Amino acid sequence: MSAFFGYVFLGISLAAPIGPVNAAQLTKGIYGGFGHAWLVGLGAMLADAVYMLIVYLGVFHFLETPFMQTLLWSFGCFVLIYTGVDSILTAGKEVKMKNIKSNSFKSSFFYGFLLSISNPLSMMFWLGIFGSVLAKTVSTYDLDHIILYSLAIFVGLFIWDVTMAFTASSFRKILTSKLLGGISIISGLSLIGFGVYFGVQAIRLLFF
Repeated sequence: MSAFFGYVFLGISLAAPIGPVNAAQLTKGIYGGFGHAWLVGLGAMLADAVYMLIVYLGVFHFLETPFMQTLLWSFGCFVLIYTGVDSILTAGKEVKMKNIKSNSFKSSFFYGFLLSISNPLSMMFWLGIFGSVLAKTVSTYDLDHIILYSLAIFVGLFIWDVTMAFTASSFRKILTSKLLGGISIISGLSLIGFGVYFGVQAIRLLFF
């Protein structure tokens, strides 16, 4: 059960850095309300699911080899630490939001989906992180646990989606640059922590 909540926390950490999707959620929440902000995040989650499925279908059967496990742990370490450091370094920058009024719930959903699926870094991001998660679960657990922990990541993504939508729509006055910067720093530190853990796993496979 503790492992499940660990993957939930990983999902929250992956979603929390202030980037295009979170900025879009803030915009939709401030000018369109909770529903629009939530659907932007939901659309982005669908894009994440597409990338995770691609990684699962393309990498899963090769993950039991020590070479692939070492490669994925190493790549996951790099991506997580890089993302964490970038999140901390950009924490002080102001999130730019345009006054865009939503026309429909459907448009908000597809806006979030297209925003995430069109990001050229998304595939590399999920290959490194989800590939590393698969490498760990395949070598330790069965298929049921792989599905369970994949769902745990999505629980984390969903929790952050609802949190962002609720914050943007209900607490507009506290959405200051200082608050957003604090969120980015905490998230960045969490990602760096996961990255260090992935790096330790890679070193163990290489030298032990």
